[in-house]
Formats: sequence, structure tokens, C-alpha cells
Amino acid sequence: MTTQAGSNNVHLFGIRHHGPGSARSMIHALESLQPDCVLIEGPEDANHLIGFVADPAMKPPVALLVYDPEEPRRCAFYPFAEFSPEWQAMSFALRHNIPVRFMDLPQRHQLALRIQQEKELAELIKAAEEKERSELDDEQKEIHGDTDAENSPTEYWHEDPLSHIAHAAGFEDTERWWEFFVEQRRNAGEVFQAIAEVMTTLRKEFPEGPDQQRESLREAFMRTTIRAAQKEGFTRIAVVCGAWHVPALATMPSAKDDANTLKGLPKIKVEATWAPWTFPRLAIASGYGAGVESPGWYSFLWQNSSCSADAARLSTLWLARVASLLREKDFDVSSAHLIEAVRLVEALCALRGLPLPGLRELNEAIVGVLLFGDALPLSLIHKKLVIGEALGEVPSGVPLVPLQQDLEHQQKSLRLKPAAVFKDYDLDLRSENDLARSHLLHRLRILGVNWGTCQGGGGRGTFRERWRLQWDPEMVVAVVSAAIHGNTVESAANSCIQKRILEARQLADLTTQLEVVLLAELPNALGALISRLEQMAAVASDVNQLLDAVPSLAQATRYGNVRGTDLKQLGEVLEALVVRGGIGLSAACASLDDDAASTMALRLSATDAAVILVENEELRQNWRKALATLLKSLNLHGNVAGRTCRLLFDGGDLDANAAGQYLGLALSRASDPMQAGLWVEGFLGGSGMVLLHSDVLWQLVDSWVCSLSEEQFIDVVPLLRRTFARFQTAERRMMGELVKREQQRGTQQPGSLSLDTTTESEYHKERGNSTLAIMELIFASGVKS
Repeated sequence: MTTQAGSNNVHLFGIRHHGPGSARSMIHALESLQPDCVLIEGPEDANHLIGFVADPAMKPPVALLVYDPEEPRRCAFYPFAEFSPEWQAMSFALRHNIPVRFMDLPQRHQLALRIQQEKELAELIKAAEEKERSELDDEQKEIHGDTDAENSPTEYWHEDPLSHIAHAAGFEDTERWWEFFVEQRRNAGEVFQAIAEVMTTLRKEFPEGPDQQRESLREAFMRTTIRAAQKEGFTRIAVVCGAWHVPALATMPSAKDDANTLKGLPKIKVEATWAPWTFPRLAIASGYGAGVESPGWYSFLWQNSSCSADAARLSTLWLARVASLLREKDFDVSSAHLIEAVRLVEALCALRGLPLPGLRELNEAIVGVLLFGDALPLSLIHKKLVIGEALGEVPSGVPLVPLQQDLEHQQKSLRLKPAAVFKDYDLDLRSENDLARSHLLHRLRILGVNWGTCQGGGGRGTFRERWRLQWDPEMVVAVVSAAIHGNTVESAANSCIQKRILEARQLADLTTQLEVVLLAELPNALGALISRLEQMAAVASDVNQLLDAVPSLAQATRYGNVRGTDLKQLGEVLEALVVRGGIGLSAACASLDDDAASTMALRLSATDAAVILVENEELRQNWRKALATLLKSLNLHGNVAGRTCRLLFDGGDLDANAAGQYLGLALSRASDPMQAGLWVEGFLGGSGMVLLHSDVLWQLVDSWVCSLSEEQFIDVVPLLRRTFARFQTAERRMMGELVKREQQRGTQQPGSLSLDTTTESEYHKERGNSTLAIMELIFASGVKS
């Protein structure tokens, strides 16, 4: 059952890091061996935290977190689930008062090695860049970005060696092979001996594994820990490690060789704690290398280990869970469906020679019977049941990461108690306490901790914000994950937002972050953001990018924030963007298609509104001159030309007669009807009030529509309908009444329109006389009283 290493007192158990079958076999093996010492693959730095495993308040999934307190982004997570063999080994040892410790290479060395590798890689990149520049200067050859082989970083080996055995055994992948031979095994038997033989053979065929240098250091430290336990006098040492490491621990080299291997390792100061974990983060998709595809399914197998010998019972329990979930989502699932699904699973297992059903057999039965051939709902089952949504808990006595400590301190000082139910807060930003609350909530959102949702009523222009808060225990995981950015909420938010600033490639991306920075009150990030804006604005040549950045900058410059941050420098950047954007405006608006012209029209409107908001007369005049120059451009798209004319008209730079002249030219018989329709669409810009208040413009549009031939009208009417559909209901109603009155009058002469709604033809004498009689009675009774 066990593999002995070097002597009869060491017993190796090669396991999969998260496997219910491995965990069951592990418990049977430990009960049979009754060890006097248990060594587990895990960071030696966290030995002082093993005792928390026995705490009733500790509920997996949880993870060991080892981090550099000086730079928390340097960290390592070691997740454990209830069905993890290491977790069960720790629990077994603590229940029986057996000494238990971790034996892997400490993270104080591993993190230090990571820092060293990062520096070496940075030096290689720098050397490659210098070589490239040198070769370009000498004009010896064209460089395409490749470096010499000797300067390239080490290429790690990623092939899964177990895949060869899985394919040889007739399985599609390693997952199904391991599940069939190990996780679904009905008895422990000699499983660990078999695993050791398989891994020994594989390591002979694949001597160079992934990151071989690091693995050699880890295995040397494991052997050193085993020797230390032997020297302490332990006679039945149980070693629980990943199956891949078993051959390296089974044949122990000399202690001197391992000491030489570990000699001179760099190290840094580290700290460790337990953190809640989740099944989705335990899955392979989360990026954790030793994850599993189906933690929820494995948890189900562990919880129902008593049914491991009864395929029908196991299928029935799982399908009952699936049926319950589907019924919650209003799927029609009856008992007869479940019976047929269980029978289909049994038939598939018999056909494939499987002792127990796997997810493949169960999913086929679910799709074929419960879902009537529709595989789409399987994604719901996969998320809710196969992966699962379990969230772990840790005891209150566990040391917290610095970021979590700072958050809890601020929650207490600001009287923002986390609660599982919704709670509304109406924050007055003129109050120091409410302002600090707002800053905290916005900073947490930057870190991905969405504790609250801003319901509006705030913004930089007002002094109120309405928040709805609800604390989800899973947010603890987000806080711990965000600890890589800093030790306090403010420093972490600063670090996170500055990273986004450095990664931004468009001016609009930077201005989007500006609002976030102001709301969260991050002065350090604001300085970096303004500096980055100046750099990008100085070299940006794309007019679209320049104009897209204007609205957000104008908002920030106009309103600032309630702290009164000096944004004079930001105003200078805004002026430069508007001036440079105006200079290139005519060229940017040339030869646009319909979609591009529609986008440009919206961009011009947004920029114009932003310039008005700033209340800078010099800036406004520069922008208006650019619009006036644009309006005189030849071959300008109708939508853009119409919008430009409207902006100048609304701003008072064009009167009704001047605007009418431009409109008349655009709607003349010499113009293409489609371009004329686009001009009208751009000019009206979603609001028809300009037509209602100007008889000249109304008559021009009216005359143009009446002059269209039937064929032209049919072509243009969809465009006109789209234009008028954007008007407010009241505007459309007033236009309809105006047309109706003109039809009643029979007058269509230009300049004869009037918005007076009272006409002689509308007066009804009989009704008027009845009303007058009633009014006389009312007045008479009023006088008598």
C-alpha cells in the first residue's frame, strides 16, 4: 500500500492534490499505518497555521496565503478543499495528536527566487533592446524583434506526461483516466504502490519536467525534512505529496548533495495566513495550476462516499440535485424522467465497462432525457453543481492580511458594518465622515470589491451620493486577492489605478479613469494620470481620440471634487486638446461614410457641450472658429454639415436667416435627396423645437418635402421617419397640429405660419353660449353670497 523511501520507517503516499478517491485511500492508508509523524507537501513557512485546521469554525474550501509584507503582490496561495488528501491528512493527524508539519521549500526562498528570475528576465529584455538599437544604428540588418537563442528566457515544458498513459489506456484525457483508476476506485488496495511505479516510469521517460530547477530545489528540501524527522526518532513517517514527486523522494541521495543544492538560496521575510476560498477559484479555469475541473462534483463524491460501490444510488442522488436545480428554473422534470435517466446512466456504464458513472455519462443522460436533446442548460448545471459555489470560512483568530486589517479598521471607524442584507446610505459629502465613506466605497470598487452600488444622486457636481450596501462573504476572497496591490485600501487602490493608467493606450481610456480617481480621492494617482495625459496628448494626432477625451476632462475641470483639488493643470491639457482637435477637424471629417459621419456628429455635439460647460470664452471662440471653418468645407457629409450648422445656430454664431441659407442650399433641387435627408437629420439632432420656433426653417423643410417626386420620397421617407422618431412626443404632436392647421387654412405660403392655436374656424358658437350662461349663474350666486 505504501512506497518506502530509503528505509522502512518512511512511507510515501502519492496523491492528486484535490481528489476524493485519493483522500479516501489516504485515510485508509493512515488508519492502517498509524504513523507517528505526518509530513505534507506545503510551505514550511506555514507550519504554525496547521493547528487551525482542527478549529470547528474552519470550513473549507480555504487557502494558505504566504506573502511578502513589503510587497504583498508577491504571494502564493495553497488551496484546500474538504476532499483534498492533504486536508484529510492534517485532520487525521490533529485528531490523533500526531505531529504534523509541512515539508515543501519555504516561500521565503521561492518568492526570493521569483524576484531573482524577474530581475534576470528584465536584464535579458534590456540587453536584447540595446542590441536591437545597436544593430539598427549600424544598419547591418533588419531586426524583427527576435533575440539570440542564448539570450532567450528559458522555455518551460508544458506537456502532461500522464496523457501518454491515458491515451494508451484508451481514454481521451488524463482527467478521465485518473478518475477511473484512482478517484472511482472502490478500495484502496495497492493504489499508492501502483502510482509510484507509474510515476517512476514516467520520470525516466520525461526527466526534465516543468521548471526543473525549482522542482529540484523543492524535492531536495523535502528530503531534508524527511531526514530531520528520522533524526528526531520517528519510526513510522507518513509522507503525503504530489504523485510526481514520489520517485524523487523514494531514492534518497546523500544529505551532502541536497545540502549543496540548497546552499546559498536567497530569502526574504514572509508572512502567512488562512483565507476563505471558493470552488470556482479551485477550478482549473481560475488559473491555479493544481486545480480541478469539477470541484462541486468531487465534493459530491466525497460527501456520498458511502455510495461509492452503488452506481445506481450515486446516479440517483446526483440527478436529484440536477432535477431540483432545473425545477427552480421552471424546467419540466418529472419523476418518470429521473427514472429513465438513471436507467440510461446504468446502461452507459455497462456499455463502457465503468464501475461508477462519470460526468460524461451523467451529462449524456441529462441532455437525452431531462433536457430533450438541448445541451444549452448544461452550462447552468456546470456552473451551479459541477463547479459549485461553496465559500469557505476561517476562524476569527486567524491572522489577517494587512489590507483586510485596514478595511476592518475603516469599517469600524466609519460605522459601516458589513451586513448580509441590503442597507441604504444617503451620504452628504460635505460631512467628513460621509465623505470618507464615499472614498472607501469607491476605492473598494477599484479593487474589485463591489460592496456597494451607487444609486445616483451624487456625482462631482453635487454633494450627495446614495449607496445600497450588501456584504457578501465571498468579498473576503476579493479583499485577500487585492492584497497584492498594497497594505491599505488607499495604497492598494492607488497601485491598481496607476497600473491601469500605464496600460492605457487611448486618451479616452485615461479620461475614463479620471472620474474614478476623483471620486476615490487618490491624489498620487491623479498626479500620475495628469502627467500621462500630457504625454499622450502631446503626441496624439488622431482627432477622434483628442475629441473623445474632451467631455470627461471638461466635467472634471468644471466641477472638480468636493475636496477642492487644484485642477488648473488639467484645464491646460483640455485647452490643448480642443485647439489641436479643432485644427485637424476639417481633415478628419473628409470622405466619411454614413456610419462614420453619424459617429462624428455625436462627437461634435459632445465636444461642443463640454466646451460650453467649461465657461472659457477664449476656448469657446477657438472651437466655434473650427466649426465655422468645417461648415465651409467642400464635399462635407450631410449629417456632419447639418450638425455643425445646428451647433453654430444654437450657439448664436448663426442667426435664423444664415442657418436658413445653409439649409436652403442643402435642400435645393441640385442636391441629392438622400444627402439632403442626412443634412436634415444632422441639423435637427434629435430635437425638433428649432423648426417649431422658426417659420423660415419650417417652411424650407416643408417646401423641400413637397418638392420630392414620389420615387424620391419613397427613398427618403425611412430616413425622415428615423429622424422624426427621435423627437419628443410633445414635439411630434405640436408638429402634427401645426400641419393640420395649415391644411385647414389651405395656406402653404412661406412666412405665413403662426403657432397661434386659436382660429375663428375653431370657435363653436353654440357651446360658447352655453358656457357663458353657466358662468353668469356662477357669478350671480357669488355676488349674492
